Parts: sequence; C-alpha cells; structure tokens
Amino acid sequence: MNYKDIILDERNNVATITINRPEVYNAFRPLTVVELLDAFGKVGWDNQVSVIVLTGSGEKAFCTGGDQSVHDGGYGDGKIRGTGGMPVEELQNMIRDVPKPVIAKVRGYAIGGGNVLATICDLTLAGEGAIFGQVGPKVGSVDPGFGTAYLTRIVGEKKARELWYMCRQYSATEAEEIGLVNKVVADNELDAEVEAWCAELTQRSPTAIAIAKRSFNADSDNIKGIGGLGMHALKLYYETEESKEGVRAFNEKRAPDFRKHMI
Repeated sequence: MNYKDIILDERNNVATITINRPEVYNAFRPLTVVELLDAFGKVGWDNQVSVIVLTGSGEKAFCTGGDQSVHDGGYGDGKIRGTGGMPVEELQNMIRDVPKPVIAKVRGYAIGGGNVLATICDLTLAGEGAIFGQVGPKVGSVDPGFGTAYLTRIVGEKKARELWYMCRQYSATEAEEIGLVNKVVADNELDAEVEAWCAELTQRSPTAIAIAKRSFNADSDNIKGIGGLGMHALKLYYETEESKEGVRAFNEKRAPDFRKHMI
C-alpha cells in the first residue's frame, strides 16, 4: 500500500508509524485508519521489529481524533469497513493484539480519539508541552469501549468520569501524575528519550515480552465486547440531530445547543 496519510519508517529493529496530517492536527479520516491498520499489520508480526512507535507529524499534535470536517452523521462514504464508517475499533484492537510493545510518542495535543490511542499503547512518553483530554460530549460523540472502560483501569473511575464528563485538558505533568503517561521530558529531549527506551526494549526477549503483553491484555480483553456493543450504539447516535449538532457547532465555531435536539 502506498501511504498518503501516514509515514512508516523502520530502522534498528524499531518501526515508527507517524500520522502525517499536521494541517488538521493529525486528526484521522477513514483512509488514515486503514493505512494505520496496514502498517501495524505489516510490522506487528515482523520478527525484525522489536518495538513500534506511534506518533504524529510536526510539533502541534500527536493526534486529535476523528477529523470533524469529514464527519456528518458518520464517517466515510459507506465503502470503508467499520461500524461508524471507519475501523477505529479494529485499530484499537490491533494496537493491543500485536505481540510487540507499542510506544506513544506525544508532542502537542493528544485529544479525543488521539488521547484514546495514547491510552491504549503499552507505554506513553510525552514532551512537557503535551496536552491530553477528551472532547466527545462537546462534539456529540464518545468512545464506549477502551476509551472509557480501559481508561478507568489506568486512572481510576472518578478521574475517568471527570475526563469524559468535563472535557477538560490536562498538562503532560498532570497526565503523568494520574498514570496516563509513563514519563515526561523536555520537548527537545523527547526523541532521544524514546530512542533510549526503544534501545532497552530491543535487548529484551521478544517472546517473553509477547507473553507478558498477552497476559496483561487477558485481564481487560472483555472490553472488546463492550466496545463492539458500544460502537453499534454510537453508529445509531451519530445519525441523530443531537450528535450532528455537536459536529455543526464545532465546524461553525460556536457553542452547541444539544438540548434542542435531545433524543
């Protein structure tokens, strides 16, 4: 596959997958997710790859979730697989299923679906200028699977509900304090820090790490079922005027009036 929205680089037993849409803060559209799936599938079972790094292009954002400019009652044109018009659920499962540690390298904004991707990765390293948070209820959306249930296992139920209900933004230091991030370093030191972690991981037994990852996943794999059910509900919700009002308000840069369109 010739990639348009991502960059795949492989060197020194490390595969780096970069979302390359800086003009929209690395928000993903259906094509982006399909390309990410292809890249993860290509390197995830490659015995020459020890570590996968997921990041975003530029300094402003890791990823800001689904591109709202292509979302109106669902994503895609009906030709892309995925419950809501793009296979985000499949991508989340892929990140968990590949038998390699996946590191999220976060610069700038990790918001919405981008925050969910960073959460799902095995490890998250961030520059001090990184910003984390959820926006779903502000734009007529939610992530009813790993983005909510798995987040609770990481930060605790009270904090997870705060993230989703309040839609606030959190600094990298705050994210580290609640367990969303493994380590925060100066922005200009992030590349070197990620390289150092990758160098250590390439010296570890690939089979032992694969077994460890599967063992960790076993405790929370039931969330796949929750997510599958939730994504079908989300598809129906996207078709309502309440959800569409969130998208319209976002694109028109105004406050939404959800109550006027309540289901």
